[in-house]
Amino acid sequence: MQRRLILATHNEHKRREFARLLDGWQLEPLPASVVLPPEDGETFAANALGKARAAAAATARVSVADDSGIAAAALGGAPGVRSARYAGEHASDEQNLAKLLREAPAGSALEYVCVIAHVDPRDGGEQLFEGRCTGVLAADPRGAGGFGYDPAFLPDDGPAGLTMAELSDQQKDAISHRGIATRALLAWLRSASAQVGAEE
Repeated sequence: MQRRLILATHNEHKRREFARLLDGWQLEPLPASVVLPPEDGETFAANALGKARAAAAATARVSVADDSGIAAAALGGAPGVRSARYAGEHASDEQNLAKLLREAPAGSALEYVCVIAHVDPRDGGEQLFEGRCTGVLAADPRGAGGFGYDPAFLPDDGPAGLTMAELSDQQKDAISHRGIATRALLAWLRSASAQVGAEE
């Protein structure tokens, strides 16, 4: 099995994080000419599959994509699949985070969700992998690491009092929604690779 994957994103933060998480696999950037579909699905899985399918169709290569976001219990699960556009269609991370801090009370329950889609255009195979990470909302953003809502996310499984943006890469990867989903993907890839090797 070839150990190369097309990563269906134009987000440089995600490219760096996945390159770190997918140890042993070569991630190839999505060609700039490939236009990904809008993230207008009702679920993270639908959005991830749409992007992975588009990349696989455009490149004829095995592709992976993720969709992820944050769900605030005090807001009925919002922003959810609209996390990247919470403050508007072209909102920045800072604007989205500021809106969450205005609308949800400090200390309220949060959950990060990530779904990764793997699409193989050679046989039409599709796989989904999910990761979740629970925490609470900080009163104020802290930390220079991470991206998105990380500066205000206090993970339940992390060092006490530290936001995701204050953790080292290693600490974050061990507990994050994207880290959990990626490890599930890696386990499946290793299993599929071992099966191919046994059949050859």
